[in-house]
Amino acid sequence: MMTELRMSWEKLQSFMRDVFVRVGLPADEAQIEAEVLVWANLRGVDSHGVLRIEWYLELIDKGIMNLRPNIRVERETPATIIIDADHALGPVVTAKAMRLVIEKARNVGIGWGLIRNTTHQGAMGYYPLMAAEEGLAGIAIVNGPPSMAPFGSAALGVHNTPIAICVPGRSRPLLLDIAMSVAAGGKLRLAKDRGSPIPLGWALDKNGKPTTDPYLASILLPIAGPKGSGLALMFECLTGLMVGDPLLEPSLKKEPGADVHRQHGIVAAIDIGAFTDVERYRDHVDGIVAEIKKLPLAEGTEEILVAGELEDRTRDERSRYGIPLPAGTLQKLEIAADRFGVPLPDCFSVKE
Repeated sequence: MMTELRMSWEKLQSFMRDVFVRVGLPADEAQIEAEVLVWANLRGVDSHGVLRIEWYLELIDKGIMNLRPNIRVERETPATIIIDADHALGPVVTAKAMRLVIEKARNVGIGWGLIRNTTHQGAMGYYPLMAAEEGLAGIAIVNGPPSMAPFGSAALGVHNTPIAICVPGRSRPLLLDIAMSVAAGGKLRLAKDRGSPIPLGWALDKNGKPTTDPYLASILLPIAGPKGSGLALMFECLTGLMVGDPLLEPSLKKEPGADVHRQHGIVAAIDIGAFTDVERYRDHVDGIVAEIKKLPLAEGTEEILVAGELEDRTRDERSRYGIPLPAGTLQKLEIAADRFGVPLPDCFSVKE
């Protein structure tokens, strides 16, 4: 039986906040960064959790992530807004933008926001959940330079464009958070931290050949073939093209600067009460889930799960018993702790 190292989520979040403060973020923004990363770990989405600290610090050191951005509204109507993030850390500007579109939805029924020139936003599900916790429906989409092969191609051509949608229920919200790739790019990082291979069909190497080595994998593959890559292309049309800065076209032309990390995204909130009774809506969400769970099980299946349910269970378990930290992730945290003089909380061992 293997021994697994875990850390209290509260202590881990406090550590991450202190690191970001030492890096130079204002305390309130450091808190948001820490919350978004540890929120992902709590829900079992370790690919978007604290293992990102090494990469974030690299982007900050290079000046790609801007610690003191001039976040500004470029254009606004009662229902819409375009925000230039000035390369802010993603969670800082995305949480701000979601709060703004929630306010618009309260006022006119819907809020639709475009964010240009942001950086990595963490797990996208965090943002539409903000809306659902206030009784609204929420959507978040992000697009970046090519990271995935379009269906039929053996080379980079589209981003894997994660999308998250969240609606309130009576007992719990429904939260879908998926990328258009078979596996999110962060899962390659996680496989490296765990020292494990990746399944065949996740990615190609730089020469367009299938690989199970996370160190060789460089081209993600789309879900559902042409459907995944088709959605990825359309999300570029709704993000980069809408803010006048397409990310795929210049990258495919290999223009200078195409490899600099930046993203454009959408955050949206919908006032359910503008269309129907919110409390009845919550009841219907729970009713649909209940009926789905009554369906006959497929062979080899023990239970039918709905969007976000497995992550909610993981959150409950990890809230009580701590967040598991693979050796590679723990090493990244130790390096950050030594660099910034922030004590790393003690881990404890559990039997897997």
